[in-house]
Amino acid sequence: MNNILSKNHFYFIGIAGAGMSAIAQYLSGNGKVVKGSDRLFASKENDYIKTQLEQENIQCFLQDGSGIDEQTEAVIVSTAIEDTNLEVIKAKQNNIPIIIRADLLAAICESKKTIALAGTSGKSTTTAMLFHILKENQISPSLITGAGLIDLQNNGKIGNAYCDKSDWLLIEADESDGTLVRYKPEIGVLLSVDKDHKEMNELFEIFNTFKLNCQKYFITNQSHPLAKQFSTNIQIDFGEGTAFEGKNFYQDGFKIHFDVQDIHFEIPTLGKHNMENALACIAVANILGVTIQQCANALKHYQGIYRRHQLLGKKGMITLIDDYAHNPAKIAASIKACQPIAPKLIAWFQPHGYGPTRFIRHELVDEIKTSLRPNDEIWMSEIYYAGGTTNKDISANELIQDLKTLGVNAHFVEHREQFLDQLLPTISSETVILLMGARDPSLEKFAKECYQKL
Repeated sequence: MNNILSKNHFYFIGIAGAGMSAIAQYLSGNGKVVKGSDRLFASKENDYIKTQLEQENIQCFLQDGSGIDEQTEAVIVSTAIEDTNLEVIKAKQNNIPIIIRADLLAAICESKKTIALAGTSGKSTTTAMLFHILKENQISPSLITGAGLIDLQNNGKIGNAYCDKSDWLLIEADESDGTLVRYKPEIGVLLSVDKDHKEMNELFEIFNTFKLNCQKYFITNQSHPLAKQFSTNIQIDFGEGTAFEGKNFYQDGFKIHFDVQDIHFEIPTLGKHNMENALACIAVANILGVTIQQCANALKHYQGIYRRHQLLGKKGMITLIDDYAHNPAKIAASIKACQPIAPKLIAWFQPHGYGPTRFIRHELVDEIKTSLRPNDEIWMSEIYYAGGTTNKDISANELIQDLKTLGVNAHFVEHREQFLDQLLPTISSETVILLMGARDPSLEKFAKECYQKL
């Protein structure tokens, strides 16, 4: 696998996915010829994704095999791509090597001085914050992550990848498909360990292997009861009882405030969990020679990432926020972060995938019940189906019934287009509406449509 990067012509199957498009952009930015396909390109409403990729010199095709030709040296797939895929079959027939996305990313990591951000929650935000700090302090890292940075998007980029001149590379290291164990970064960070895609014993095994694979430093969150069990050196950790502990936290509107070693931080974001994400960045930046004060100066101008507590705006009594939250810990954190904005919060959630919903059902119900105030509400629409082979034996309505049984003010609206039609007549005071969901590329459009309806 070490010779992957010696190839010059790459073809990505499923290139519209955040993880795939980031690596594709990184390779294109480093002079490789990159092409790709996605079944999303069959719909005109997804043309904007294709256009964005083509602006990065990536040629896009329908997923019909037409993009694979005699120049193709390697076909890249994620674990979501099945062997029955027409293009996988064509690649095999033409003896073109098929490479798993994680193996390609592992090879890229070995070619750079890599900082890998891991954990079941907080990866994208922490990666974005750290990128911002290092860029502001002339360390000039490259970036491969899962969510678009708003400051990069404002410069016409997709925002989840960036090529720069230093040897440093920041990656969001995902554990969901078990491929985290392939990465051997110079610096590894563990933010959190909560049930999400895998059982806890599997997660412990994956994160332990990741820890052992880190070449120089492994930094853990001492404020997280499970993450701190992986600590190798508390001197470089962050959180409770460390040199990088946040104190005097408070949230003022759409900004959080806290102190680290008597240096005050003011960051334009929401939630105490984002203080922990910032502390992780401070711990890493310290190793690279960036001071706490320099971190504070940089984060004051942090612009955030796509669909992470993204403020759509306020109309009358209603504030509308869009968020990527999709597992129990993220949903609870998102709800708690938005509650200070208004006396009443109404959360809407679209679960993604029948398997994941089945897997986290009980934890999700417990977290939602615990995080909502008596006056708050939870609404859900039907589970998002992304295609492929699956067992549709669960409905979001079952989670709503679970919540109702526990006394929660819970509502099921099968078709999300009817959500605001049913909700708006009931609103009579200051309210924050929080939209949550992942994986469905049309959620951004849905959020904008909701704002127009207010």
